[in-house]
Amino acid sequence: MRLRSLSLLLVFAAALPCSAAVKLPSIIGDNMVLQRDRAVPIWGWDDAGAQISVTIGDHTANTVAGDDGRWQVELPKMKAGGPYEIVVKGSTTETVENVLFGEVWLCSGQSNMEWTVSRSSNPKEEIAAAKHPTIRHIKIPHRPSDKPESDVPSDGWKVCSPETVANFTGVGYFFGRHLSEELDVPIGLIGSNWGGTRIEPWTPPEGFKAVPELKEIADNLANFPQKNGKGQVNHQSPLALYNGMISPLLPYAIRGAIWYQGESNRGDGLLYEKKMHALIEGWREVWNDDDLPFYYVQLAPYRYGGNNPDLLPLIWEAQKNVLAVPNTGMAVTVDVATVRDIHPPNKQAVGKRLALWALAKTYGQKDLVHSGPLYSSTKIDGNEVHVSFDHVGGGLVSRDGKPLTHFQVRGEGGEWVDAAAKIDGEQVVVSADGVEKPVAVRFAWDQLAEPNLSNAEGLPASPFRSDAPE
Repeated sequence: MRLRSLSLLLVFAAALPCSAAVKLPSIIGDNMVLQRDRAVPIWGWDDAGAQISVTIGDHTANTVAGDDGRWQVELPKMKAGGPYEIVVKGSTTETVENVLFGEVWLCSGQSNMEWTVSRSSNPKEEIAAAKHPTIRHIKIPHRPSDKPESDVPSDGWKVCSPETVANFTGVGYFFGRHLSEELDVPIGLIGSNWGGTRIEPWTPPEGFKAVPELKEIADNLANFPQKNGKGQVNHQSPLALYNGMISPLLPYAIRGAIWYQGESNRGDGLLYEKKMHALIEGWREVWNDDDLPFYYVQLAPYRYGGNNPDLLPLIWEAQKNVLAVPNTGMAVTVDVATVRDIHPPNKQAVGKRLALWALAKTYGQKDLVHSGPLYSSTKIDGNEVHVSFDHVGGGLVSRDGKPLTHFQVRGEGGEWVDAAAKIDGEQVVVSADGVEKPVAVRFAWDQLAEPNLSNAEGLPASPFRSDAPE
């Protein structure tokens, strides 16, 4: 009899209308970092027509939930600091605690961005020293979707400590730690990344439409993301991860994005440059920020399979070409590779190099040397090729004190020949026995190349070829 009565009560309860309640997206929660010095959107859901108030300190913003239940307000511009409490009142009351204002960065890409602190170099020492309560991290779970999502479940924001940092993105954490040290402001890291993924799933529709070379995708957006025979979304299909792992973050205010991806697109060659354009333009469109900073990692040397050792150098060239896009920067990693491991553990160097670009270009430290030497031009003088570089910093050096490596030249109609190279002021002079009239030079043009040219600040030179197509 007791069981029957309980069953009846459950049936009766299920038949009652759901009680109204304020709901916030998972990106908005305890311990979060909000972007300083700009109006910050706060949003959520309630019953249609519900009166909503959002209070922080002595400021209150009011609105009404729309017909679909969604509401949104803007908090005023706030200086870095905290902690604050945000109170949201609607059909119910929600309180968000321990909120800081600082610098917020999206950390996206494939496995080398997802790679955690616990799997980076010196994990025990790094974890034990991770007492940085003003650095916060949220991990977005792997979730492809066939439509743009408005929310995604997560474990919420974590305060950096020896108990939590092990699972932070390594590159993101070391990037954020360096910014924290230099800027002395809270840092928020949004880890939306997935190992082995291509670039196309992360790109919004607006990005594909902005790049003529990707017209085939742009003209068929209604057919993406693709599904398998069981109706499951293919997470490698265009739009799939934008829909499920980026769209739910919008319109959370961020300062910019860091990106580490490309291994899964290695066969794209120079087309990868266009795909990066699409991603950057797409993210800038959906965040309504034409100048959104975008800093990325040039892939490290690695012993890939296959018979074409040029595939990785072509991706390097594509990545270098993206520097022509305003407000971008590239961390070069040819000196911190593990050629038998596609996941180099030295994420400390990678994160710091990304941070140098951000400090120089986003935070105004204009005199900071933030890049290694980047190929600028060549001048041929007899049998010598004089190579000039940008970003020579304190001067060109051999990082190991040995003769420069991985330079080649070729003559008209000839093959590439290994060449000797020497530093001459802010240039490198390259020549090879038997090549009396060189027409082109290239540097580190092999997937296993770990060259030793850098600037005095220890930042390595990027691979290049002087005869790259226009």
